[in-house]
Amino acid sequence: MNDPSTDITPIINITVSEHDFNVADEYQAMIDNNPTDGAVVFFVGLVRDFNQGKHIQQLTLEHYPAMVERSLKNIVEQASARWQLGRVRLIHRVGELQVNDQIVLVAVSSKHRQNSFDAAQFIMDFLKTEAPFWKKEKTNDGEHWVVDNEKDHKARKRW
Repeated sequence: MNDPSTDITPIINITVSEHDFNVADEYQAMIDNNPTDGAVVFFVGLVRDFNQGKHIQQLTLEHYPAMVERSLKNIVEQASARWQLGRVRLIHRVGELQVNDQIVLVAVSSKHRQNSFDAAQFIMDFLKTEAPFWKKEKTNDGEHWVVDNEKDHKARKRW
């Protein structure tokens, strides 16, 4: 948790885009001119070929930009209030994605590793349940909208 006597305002970068991202470039952005932070934690989520018992061919993510931007900002602000963070980069892709495409990046830096690990996991757990993205999967049986997963809600509740 944050120690109010050492509060710093983290540098936050949130992007929602149809374009892919380069992990090496994102890592460089986390460490450039950042002599204070000793830990950088990354999570990159990929589109997998199997979900909820179905073979996935393609994933389409739809969103309402203003609603998503507000939600993602809120999630990152909650993490920043709980842990002393240096930088946070959050990228979430939208549009048509193929199996093995990158879908999300969460990068968090802090002075100490535990803050980065906890904040990154918190952000992902909240993204899975709070961010208003609508996911449609294309399978061998046709297309269907993805429903919430109880496992994701349980993960979020622990925070």
